[in-house]
Amino acid sequence: MQYTFKAEFFKALAHPLRIRVLDELRGGPLSVNDLRDRLGVEQSTLSQQLAVLRARGLVLTERAGTTIRYRVSDPAIWRLLDAALEIFDNQLVSVRSVLEEIRHGA
Repeated sequence: MQYTFKAEFFKALAHPLRIRVLDELRGGPLSVNDLRDRLGVEQSTLSQQLAVLRARGLVLTERAGTTIRYRVSDPAIWRLLDAALEIFDNQLVSVRSVLEEIRHGA
């Protein structure tokens, strides 16, 4: 069950726009219009990705008058995203090292 949860969790993160949405929500709740403006995407595309995040419980909605705002359900998600960025940076450093070795060896 734990592995199934993890697999489904990572599937929910398996789209660059969904990760961008989560990063935008670091500063607090935002409406769809705010997110659309910040991300520069079509509202229909954004709504599809928000639906996935909501279905997986990664974002919650709150109503403010007629506006629905999205927020991250668990701030620990940012630690995970930060760890992924650190891994990416480490991989990039490794690739650069190999390229430097190739360049100097040629």
